[in-house]
Amino acid sequence: MDLFPLANSLRVAAASTVVVFLLGIALANVVSRAPRVVRGLADVVLTLPLVLPPTVVGFLLLMLLGPRRPLGAWALSALGVRLTMVWYAAVFATVVVSFPLMYRTARGAFESFDQTLADAARTLGRSNAWVFWRVKMPCCRQGIVAGAVLAFARALGEYGATSMVCGYMPGSTATVSTTVYQLWRTGDNAGALAWVIVNLAISCVVLVALNVVQGRTAGGRGAASFSPARGAAEAGAAEAAVAGGGAR
Repeated sequence: MDLFPLANSLRVAAASTVVVFLLGIALANVVSRAPRVVRGLADVVLTLPLVLPPTVVGFLLLMLLGPRRPLGAWALSALGVRLTMVWYAAVFATVVVSFPLMYRTARGAFESFDQTLADAARTLGRSNAWVFWRVKMPCCRQGIVAGAVLAFARALGEYGATSMVCGYMPGSTATVSTTVYQLWRTGDNAGALAWVIVNLAISCVVLVALNVVQGRTAGGRGAASFSPARGAAEAGAAEAAVAGGGAR
């Protein structure tokens, strides 16, 4: 069995998850603090790929990244880089289709965050960046991890948009999903079934890992009420109290 489709699928899913993780967290943090109207409009735009058929997403990407289209033509003439029918074109497709999963879960986690913890940390003179990474992110880690895992699983199983922007070329752009279709189309049901089993096994491992992480997070909160974020809040309150007593 040629393992290139598996290696390529993992490469594409990992690369897209990194992009989606950073972009999803950034936009979710901004949108969660935006006014209600802006938040509603942003949700419509950023979540739209979740409800669009993958083939529609693939078609729109071709209209943008194709060699005769605005961005694709510029990249080809200025940089000599093709944006379609290459392995990394699948990264563009999987980023678009998996982004809403990361964004929605991260936004939900940020909206449920207790803002008083951040306010307490700021009383110590901490910067917004410090508060975000050392207070907010640890408190929201369960939703963040869940979003990242779901985005990875979605990218790993993507077929529709991927097949349109990078096609199927053995040893070049083939992924597990496109390989299953091609093997089935050519009558190789045994080969297709083998790849289906591989995909099922990876998906089960990913979901089990997600449940384990969520279980440990919930267990950690139940076993001990102290957390880094709460510790910062309590330290801030204690220091403020001491400072107030000294002033009196």
